[in-house]
This record gives sequence, C-alpha cells and structure tokens, in this order.
Amino acid sequence: MSRYVTFRSERLRLSFLLEKKRMAMLFVSMLILLILSIVSIGEGTLYISPLRTVQVLWAGPHGEAMESIVIWNFRLPRLIMACLAGMALALAGTIMQGVVRNPLASPDIIGITSGAAMAAVLFLAIFSLKTSIFLMPVFAFAGALLVAVFIYLAAWKKGISPSRIILVGLGVSALLEALKTLFLIFSPIAVLSQAKVWLTGTVYGANWDTVLYYSPWLILFVPILFTLSRRLNIQVLGNELPTLLGGRLQLQRFALIFTAAGLAGSAVAFVGSVGFIGLMAPHISRRIVGGSHGILLVCSAVMGAILLVAADLVGRTLFAPRDIPAGVFTAVIGAPFFLYMLIKVKRQQG
Repeated sequence: MSRYVTFRSERLRLSFLLEKKRMAMLFVSMLILLILSIVSIGEGTLYISPLRTVQVLWAGPHGEAMESIVIWNFRLPRLIMACLAGMALALAGTIMQGVVRNPLASPDIIGITSGAAMAAVLFLAIFSLKTSIFLMPVFAFAGALLVAVFIYLAAWKKGISPSRIILVGLGVSALLEALKTLFLIFSPIAVLSQAKVWLTGTVYGANWDTVLYYSPWLILFVPILFTLSRRLNIQVLGNELPTLLGGRLQLQRFALIFTAAGLAGSAVAFVGSVGFIGLMAPHISRRIVGGSHGILLVCSAVMGAILLVAADLVGRTLFAPRDIPAGVFTAVIGAPFFLYMLIKVKRQQG
C-alpha cells in the first residue's frame, strides 16, 4: 500500500505528492483548532456548554436566546479574527524563515512587525480623526514593506547572510521600538490610551465589521503565497543553485517579502503587535508535517490560529473579569522558545 497520495490537474498545471501520515497529522491539527474554537466560544461570563454552542451555531444568527446573541454578536467575530490574524502571522513567519534561511527569522524579531506598528501609530496620531480607521492596514502594510526592503538591502553584501539579516533586523527593530515609545510620550493622551493596549496585541472588541475589512487582505495575499510556494522551496537552497536552475531568484525573493509584509502588516493593523507566533508556528509545523512548503504553509496557518485562539482564551478566562491582551501570553511562551532556538542554532553552528 502506497504511503503517498498524488494529485494532478492539467487545467491548473498543478501536481503534488502528499504523505498520508502527514496529512493525518494535519487533519488532527485542524480538529484541535475546531475543538478549541468551540470551547473558546462557550467560555466567558456567560458559560455555554460545547454541545449548546454547536446547537446555537447550527441554528444560525437569528435565534432569540441570550446564548445566540452572545455567540453571534460578540464571541464568534472575535474568534474568527483571532484565527485569521494568527494564520497571517504564522504564514509571514514561514515565508521569512524560508527566504532568510534562518530558523530565528520571524516578522516581529527582524523588525517587520515593528515597522507596521510604527506606521499604524503614526496613522492613529495624525489621520485617525480625519479619515476611516480601516485605512490603517494600508499604512501598516507600507511600514512593514519599507522596513523589510530596508533590512534586506542593508544586510546585502555579495548575497544575504542569514546571521547578518537577523542582526540588522534586531537593530532596526530596537530603533523602531525606541522611536515608537518616544513618539507616544509626546502624543496626546487620547492617542496614548488608544495605542497602549493595541500595541500589546489583542483581539478585544473585534466585531463583524473588523472581520469584513480584514478578510480582503487575506483573500489578496494568501493565493499569491500559495502560487509562490514552490518558489519558496527553491529559496531554501541558497543563492547559487536556484540561479543555475533558471530561477529569477531576486524577483521571487522580493515577491515573497512583499507577501510577508502584507500578511504581517495587515494583521498588526487589526490586532496589534502579537509577538512570536511567526516564530513558533512554523517550527511546530515542521515537526508535524516536514519542511515541504506546500503542506507546511497550511499547517503553519492552522498552528498560528491555534496559538492565538488559545492565548486569547487564556487572557479572557485566567484573570476574569479582566481581559488580558493575547500578546502577553504569546510573549510568555515565545520568549523562552526564542532563547531555546538561539541556543540550538548556536550548538549546530559550533
């Protein structure tokens, strides 16, 4: 009996080979996300059992029970927003680790998230009262893209060294964080209070309008990413071999960085600077499904959603009735994880 499943489509000019065991692991991950989502929807001041939660969801948004109002108007959009943002941050992290060829690369560590956050803070201070708040993702995307391109160019020296781009990214990130703090100190109190919780990273207050305005960003960038997934497999081979194979290395690399900036920047604009998901999700996914970026991207998206939904659930329930930002808990887990990866990489190089 074959260990693999083959998929071919002449019309789409697409073919790939999937290992059954890895597909089973991916299915288990999706099942975990589904169960966690049902539990998350039911938890809160008004507790709703998992069975009752499923019944309310199945009945639709027009039920008259109090549970229906709570689930459909408050908890479900918050859950969906956590899933979408977690997926975007995880996908951006997977891209950066593939392009940079460094397991420590992620949008928040090398400064892309800081660029998006800085641009979003500037928008809040200057334009939020003059124009729609839903233009903020455009500013965040522009900030993320500018920082990503600057880091890439600053780290270039007859090619890109994985260690050099990490060092440059850490320096740029520290500078942007300092400038952002300085800017907030001199900002009006209204901007400071608005940005304070948001910068920590939270899906608090998410509603259907938030989901509606955020979804097009994923609809735009996710298909681009999966179109480029084969190119991402080539990127991990280095600079020489892809060129010999005929790949337009730099153009593909820019397209991938552009996509990562779009995913990370838009997520930051809506949920703030949620850290370390872009670092943790790809590593966990590689343990589950391996390093081929086709299935790895799917698993990373699922794992990113699991991490952010779990962090939001803990933040809502652990210190209830206080609502702790999800970014606090991703940082609590992510910081030791980063140190572990740093030690592991150092041992491998030494």
